Parts: sequence; C-alpha cells; structure tokens
Amino acid sequence: MVRGAVRLDRLDPRATPGCRDKREAAARLARLLERLEALQYRLYAGQRRSLLLVLQGMDTAGKDGVIRKVMTAFNPQGCRVTSFKRPTAEEAAHDFLWRIHRVAPAAGEVAVFNRSHYEDVVAARVHALQPRADLKRRYDAINDFERHLEQSGTKLVKCFLHISRAEQHQRLLERLEQPHKHWKFNEGDLAERTRWNDYRRAYEIAFERCSTAHAPWYVIPSDRKWYRDLAVAEIVCGALEAMDLKLPEVSLDVRTLRAELDGRAAVGT
Repeated sequence: MVRGAVRLDRLDPRATPGCRDKREAAARLARLLERLEALQYRLYAGQRRSLLLVLQGMDTAGKDGVIRKVMTAFNPQGCRVTSFKRPTAEEAAHDFLWRIHRVAPAAGEVAVFNRSHYEDVVAARVHALQPRADLKRRYDAINDFERHLEQSGTKLVKCFLHISRAEQHQRLLERLEQPHKHWKFNEGDLAERTRWNDYRRAYEIAFERCSTAHAPWYVIPSDRKWYRDLAVAEIVCGALEAMDLKLPEVSLDVRTLRAELDGRAAVGT
C-alpha cells in the first residue's frame, strides 16, 4: 500500500513477498477464487455495497491477464469490465470524470476498470495535454470523486502493475514473434516506451497525490505473472471481506411453502 512519496525504481518488480514459488501461488489462488465467488454472491444478493477495481500499469503490464485470471471467480451477471482509451468526441465534450462516473458500479456490482481516470493525469502530464495548474485541480477532483464513491458504498481497490523495462521489452518481442499475438501489438507502444521515465514519474506523482485512506494505491510486483495474479486476488478478497457482507434477511414460512410446492407437483401444476 502506498503511503506518501514512492520511488518506483526502488521497488523490485520481480519480488514475490510472502510467496515462495509458482506452485504455492497456484494453490493459494485456487482457494482465493473459491472465496471470491462466495463473496461476490453475497455482494450481489445484498444489493447494498459495490466494488471498483482500478488496474493501471505500463503497456504490457498485464491488466488483461489479471482480468482473465482473477475475474473468472465472478458471475458475469454482477461483474462489468470497462476499458478506457482516448476519449471520444462525446466524452471530450464533458468534464474528464463524466465518462468514469457513468460506468461506476451499481449497488451489488463489481466493476473493473482497465485503465481509468488516472489516464487523465498520467498521460496528460507526460504529453503536456493540460497546464500544470489544471492537473493539480484534476488530482483534487479525483480525490473528491473517490471520496464520494466511498461514502456512497463503493469500495475502491487501485492496483498499479509494476513491471521492469526489461520485462516490457520481452513481452513486446513475444507479441512480434507469435502471430496469434500480432493483434495486440500497437506501433505506438514503441514511441511510448521512449517516455518510460516520464511515465514512471507521472505515476509517482499520482500516487503521492491520490493514495488516500479511503482509496489507497497498491503497487504490485508484476514481472512474475503468477505472483501478480495472486497479489491482486488477495487484495480484492480482503476488500470484500472487510465489507462484512451478509445475505439479506428474508422471512419465509418454509414448511408451508414446501408443502404447497409438493402439493402442486403431485397434481401436476
């Protein structure tokens, strides 16, 4: 969990704190997925709280991989994934949080953001799309927005998938060398890669400004995919556990209803 200033270049993206190896991670992840399934069932049934998982990271950090591996625990009926790209003309005509707020999770729902409102301070800083004074106002707006979500019953989990530049190089090579991954390769990623240090610093500033008690940031070592998935699953599970989710109380005369059901079955109705 990020508290105060952070230096990403001093955090080891290959670290696996609390887990010895891939085999242990697989066993623990399997148990976590079972628990996540049960917790989401309670969340959906209760229709009171909601969860928003924000995934950020450099290109190839593994946002899609986390969604594919961890979110399989959730019933799609109560889970929605939104990917944020360059704003459309309609989105750009509104304030930068408009497109975010309209897809925030409803009561009982899990929402996953593949990239998020943080693109509007990170990419905007790297490419000088906004004056610095406007960026400061955006950090404040993000904090107010996230506080509002929390006060309205939405728990935020914000994970930055931290990979090394060497690992990104390897993953980009894999996309070039494996034909079935060519569709994932974006030539623009090469230009963005030259701005690695700028992006790193932009994220550090975003963490410092927007890692709060009600919506903290987590930096996940992500060079090892098996550890990345385990770490995100543990954090999401912990967030749901902390909600103390319970099934709604319902008063049913089970004996009478069962007798009526059995009676109808006997007469074919």
